[in-house]
Amino acid sequence: MTATIGVAVLGTAWCVANLTVGAGTEAIAYVFVPVGGVLATASVLHMLRSGSLDSVARRFWRAVAVAAAVVTIGYGWLAVDMLTHAAQARTRSMPVPAAACVAIGFGIAIWAVARVPVVVTRGAERWRMVLDRTIAFLGCATILWYVGLAPMLSAHEPWSRQAMALVGLAFLVTVGAATKVSYVAGGPVDRAAIRLIAASGGGIAGIVAVLAVWFGYAAGIPAQAVVMPLTPVLATLGVAAQWRATAGLRRDTARSGALLPYLAVAAVDVPLIAVAFGAPLTWPVRVVLVAAVLVTALVGARQFIAFRENARLLRNTRVQEERLQYEVSHDGLTGLANRALFRDRLTTVLATRVRASVLLVDLDDFKTVNDLLGHGVGDRLLVSVAQLLRVEVGDDGLPVRVAGDEFAVLLTGADADPEELAGRLLAALNRPISEHRLLVQASIGIATAAPGGTVDSVLRDADVAMYTAKQRGKAGFARYVEGMGEPVLAHMQLGGELWRALGDNEFRVVYQPILRLDDNWVVGVEALVRWHHPNRGVVLPAEFIPAAERTGLIVPLGRFVLRETCRQAAAWSSEFGADALQEAALNVSARQLHDPDFVSDVTAALVDSGLPCEQLVVEVTESAVLRGQQVSRTLFELDGMGIRLSLDDFGTGESSLSLLRAFPAAIVKLDKSFVDGIEIDDGQAAAADARQAVARAVIQLARAFGLDTIAEGIESAEQAAVLRELGYTRGQGYHLARPMDADGVSRLLARQQTMAAVDR
Repeated sequence: MTATIGVAVLGTAWCVANLTVGAGTEAIAYVFVPVGGVLATASVLHMLRSGSLDSVARRFWRAVAVAAAVVTIGYGWLAVDMLTHAAQARTRSMPVPAAACVAIGFGIAIWAVARVPVVVTRGAERWRMVLDRTIAFLGCATILWYVGLAPMLSAHEPWSRQAMALVGLAFLVTVGAATKVSYVAGGPVDRAAIRLIAASGGGIAGIVAVLAVWFGYAAGIPAQAVVMPLTPVLATLGVAAQWRATAGLRRDTARSGALLPYLAVAAVDVPLIAVAFGAPLTWPVRVVLVAAVLVTALVGARQFIAFRENARLLRNTRVQEERLQYEVSHDGLTGLANRALFRDRLTTVLATRVRASVLLVDLDDFKTVNDLLGHGVGDRLLVSVAQLLRVEVGDDGLPVRVAGDEFAVLLTGADADPEELAGRLLAALNRPISEHRLLVQASIGIATAAPGGTVDSVLRDADVAMYTAKQRGKAGFARYVEGMGEPVLAHMQLGGELWRALGDNEFRVVYQPILRLDDNWVVGVEALVRWHHPNRGVVLPAEFIPAAERTGLIVPLGRFVLRETCRQAAAWSSEFGADALQEAALNVSARQLHDPDFVSDVTAALVDSGLPCEQLVVEVTESAVLRGQQVSRTLFELDGMGIRLSLDDFGTGESSLSLLRAFPAAIVKLDKSFVDGIEIDDGQAAAADARQAVARAVIQLARAFGLDTIAEGIESAEQAAVLRELGYTRGQGYHLARPMDADGVSRLLARQQTMAAVDR
């Protein structure tokens, strides 16, 4: 770059010397351009050899190098011709071959600029850009025609056709590059570099044109020695700009060129303003007028496209706003109104003092569907329930998905009966729904949205009523009445206390011995949990287990009982011998069996305590066994580990031969309800046989399937005697031994150990 600047400075110094003291022949003026061109071409080639450019930039600068070389050859040819015809240097025209070389070089430069990538557009935006570029091109070309090329054509001392053609090509390079660079993406070819390359042609040509118009032939020497050597300087500056951009020293951001068409329109108006103030209406001005008409037509077309595009954007914006509003107020899965819209509508109803009702619908045991069949099936079931709500509610109200498996209905119809609707919903849910033909039940709470109430109070009342319906056995509905919330609140508070009690270690495990009926020998224990409340004293399981089941706290509570039972049973085996206690049993709920970590919890408890698997007995109820595939898989895994399974409360649930065949039970426990009254002797043999029928049937089934039996709830010696006669060998109950702490069991085992030693 320094060398090209030096050539320009040298040319300027020589021109001053020539014009002042007549130093040298005028032909020397033509030497500076080709010398600077050689240096500029060398700088481009040096950058190409560096390997720092990507393919797009390399392609552009390779074309620039070729263009610079060809133009340099043309001006070198001119310099040689002028030096050999020094006497005619002022008036001699440029040789046609030399002009052809320069024209070819300008053409290559135009082609190089045209191939630079622009902002990618489609549709209306693409047509808008085409119109913008055309308007900009015509506007810039018009002003350059008016102030540059046209005055050269009509000058008193016109230049040669070759010179004017080259000036015109240089103008095309400038206009094309100025138009293109406004839409070039921030890519590998630097925008500033393109501008400098364009200015090296068109900008210099414009100065030359002005000199020609004002000074005629006398301008040839300053143009060749001072102005035109600036072309290599600008080209070299373009190379330097590309170097900086490639090295990351300057960020080149893309621009949309939105202002360029308006600037072009303003440029077209300049000649028109000149005519309006008295400029002669010559043929170059008529060309400007035609260009102005074309630009005006293109601006009109562009505005029409912009109008259509703006209308489309407004439509899309309205559609998007409507869609967003719908998404904000509706559930994405079911399409029902969501909680936000529900609260908004209920607020409006309460404000207008219109009497309405709220139905809160909660699907019973929906978690089982997700656990056993997967969330995809569960989602499709929710969609089917939503469709059922739409059909049953109709125009009388607003069906809503509140959250998860909980729905609601805001009933506002004048003749709508909430209890009648609840009955219809429950009846509809008694039929299989969804593509998987599933049966699902629901509990429904009804509350009246009376004037003066609040949204939260109405929803709270509906929630209390729904929870009451669940407590009554599910698959039903309840209407809220005053005072209904008190037991529900107490139950909910109990759940909170359970959570605190777990953290404060308020639970204790007690053990009820299992004895042989013939000699009252302790053969096992059943683990039972008690809650030692700091204020209420000992709380029995019947009071807190339902709350633990509902809240899910039964899982951590059961884990505590499991680990404590295994630890204590292993301690007894270590103290009194492995045969001192044959089994340690504990009750497990269906909620625990659904827990995917239950088997691993059992394994960890056995490993940590060292208790053999065969000494642990897991007791489950008949209803728990029938709770689906997850429970079945868990039970079979436990059986495969060697853990014995006991069917608890046998005879009270859905007892059947198929259950005993399918369930890997090792023990059957006769429920206390069949032991009560079994010893009564009223002198009527038929009545006594009836009371003993279930106990007799259970022992016969157990023997047929090779199962052990235990009779529960033995409260007298007479009951124990009858059960022995029926064939029962083991039992438990208050007559045999009450639940006791671990120390009490230790004393029993110690006494038995002493008795066994005496007998030996």
